[in-house]
Amino acid sequence: MSNQEKLRCLILDTFLLEECEFSFELVREQVETWDSLGVVAIAVGIKDTFGYHPTPEEASALAGVPDIMTLLKREGIRFDD
Repeated sequence: MSNQEKLRCLILDTFLLEECEFSFELVREQVETWDSLGVVAIAVGIKDTFGYHPTPEEASALAGVPDIMTLLKREGIRFDD
């Protein structure tokens, strides 16, 4: 499974979204379940899926899927697969 597919599955599962609701441009304001508990859930999901544990500051600063990809790219995780 590619890293893009892993991220897509992570977002869908974490925020209980339908396939049609996902895009790689998705932002927090578009996701009702991306609240304070969602911030914790996505941080845990990132660690479980990609092996990188975001700091609390990093996790709370994530404003959407592009920010998650940028954070992970900084940690050497590629999304051009």
